[in-house]
Amino acid sequence: MSIATTLRMLSKASGLSVADIATAIPRAGIGTVNAWLKGEKVPGKDQINALARTFGVPAGALLAEIATTLDPARSKGEHELLAVYRSLNKRQQGALLEVVRSMQPRAAGK
Repeated sequence: MSIATTLRMLSKASGLSVADIATAIPRAGIGTVNAWLKGEKVPGKDQINALARTFGVPAGALLAEIATTLDPARSKGEHELLAVYRSLNKRQQGALLEVVRSMQPRAAGK
């Protein structure tokens, strides 16, 4: 699913119009919101955070959709992992990387 599809579904489910969404998002006019909904543009990080607050969803969910849109070669699990990683603070990201590294198989003879 693309970010445009996700935003259209969230808009419909919340009952928010394009004008309502544009009013809630900093530096986003009606034309910009329409472009997001049509898949012609992708919102920036600050706009993603504002969209998440507006729709009451985690920003990571929207980031996963953007990652899918921008890199369809990645698996769904990779997109989900990346979205979760990005939502963590630096200390948590470091801890997650340590866990992942500990899970890698050791090369023979090491």
